[in-house]
Amino acid sequence: MDTDAQMTAMIVQKLIETGEGARLQELLRAKLFECGWKDQLKAHCQDVIKEKGVRHVTAAELAAEVTPRARALVPDSVKEELLQRISTFLDRHASL
Repeated sequence: MDTDAQMTAMIVQKLIETGEGARLQELLRAKLFECGWKDQLKAHCQDVIKEKGVRHVTAAELAAEVTPRARALVPDSVKEELLQRISTFLDRHASL
């Protein structure tokens, strides 16, 4: 395992151990709900299914089709807030 992968694994483990990972997930859910992300993504999924036909698209195909759009629809302010919280977490737990 390379150094970056090891560091990522250690950070993820610390996020889990401290409960910060769950808090960040809940924050993300709340922020995405507030900005209407889920509704926008749902509408996009419905459009893709209508275009391809419900019998002609699998869940995996649908996921592959909508994932780039889902990521793009996350507001920059939400991304920035999460990055700031992760950065603060890492500063507090610098002994990783």
